[in-house]
Amino acid sequence: MDNKSGSKRDSMRRKDYKRADSKDSSRGRDDYKRADSKESSRGRDDYKKTNNKDSGRRRNDYDRADNRGNSGRRRNDYNRADNRGNSRRRNDYRRTDNVNINDNKYLYESQDSEYEDSGKIEGKNTVFEALSAERQINRVYLDKDSKDQALARIYAIAREKGIVVSYLDKSKLDTMSETRNHQGVIAEVAPYAYVEVEDILKRAEDMGQPPFMFILDGITDPNNLGSIIRTAECAGVHGIILPKRRSVGLTAVVAKVAAGAAEHMPIARVTNLSRTIQELKDTGLWIAGADMAGDTDYVKYDYKSPLAVVIGSEGEGISRLVRENCDIHLSIPMYGKINSLNAAVAAALIAFRAAEQRNGV
Repeated sequence: MDNKSGSKRDSMRRKDYKRADSKDSSRGRDDYKRADSKESSRGRDDYKKTNNKDSGRRRNDYDRADNRGNSGRRRNDYNRADNRGNSRRRNDYRRTDNVNINDNKYLYESQDSEYEDSGKIEGKNTVFEALSAERQINRVYLDKDSKDQALARIYAIAREKGIVVSYLDKSKLDTMSETRNHQGVIAEVAPYAYVEVEDILKRAEDMGQPPFMFILDGITDPNNLGSIIRTAECAGVHGIILPKRRSVGLTAVVAKVAAGAAEHMPIARVTNLSRTIQELKDTGLWIAGADMAGDTDYVKYDYKSPLAVVIGSEGEGISRLVRENCDIHLSIPMYGKINSLNAAVAAALIAFRAAEQRNGV
């Protein structure tokens, strides 16, 4: 009995142990599964979050880079280019506006092509004198229907010098002409060779004469300049000085009006007239300004000494600084109702009065 009872008790204890062990094992396995599940889930979630963050960051970085590289930069480049364009347009407008509101005598400074040497000369006398003066001529254009003997003479001289001559219709010459008075001949020439002021002084020295020259202050009318050049050459003036600014240059119109005199008249261009006048004074020249309010009658002045005569523009006259640098101011008496002369006429009166004295007339 005791043995059976003992066996039952042992068997019950083993079953209880197995159940407890089984429960513990099951609980352990469940706990392990739950823990493992949680860890795996957390790991997967963390991986997804990390992966999503990385992907998001990469996409955002890509979007930002793309925006910077494409849209942003392109917009910025476009804006910069547009701003530069607008700025240039504004600056151009301001420059143009400034020119328009200033005194008209400065207007030509923005129109260089109208006041500079175009590389053409026109007219029979002008082209003939250029040929005689050995100026470089590249080509001569003649009216093919003209029977003028002067044109035939120009043709002969040009061919003798090896210059190409082309015959054109008058209508074509009219289109090419800048003076609107080509007289059947236009020549393409090298730019006018300006000289230095020292060359003018040297010319007078070589001729054994005291220097006599014109300084033109603000002459912007090509007809005036052409007339003064022609007058100066005929009156024996040694040279002419022009400022580089506020003055017309040797254009086709100037050459045409000068009728070839520009080929024989040394012309210098300087940056600063006042400085040039002071340098001429240092070499012993007197500076006389033609001024309607001058205190010396031009007829009574002694022109035999070394002299430079300043001729100012019509209306404005001689500029203030240049006037202050003049040693004497010459006036031309007026007897009518108009109180001033054309600049070219004033220059002619003074030039030939000087020529009379210098040549003992």
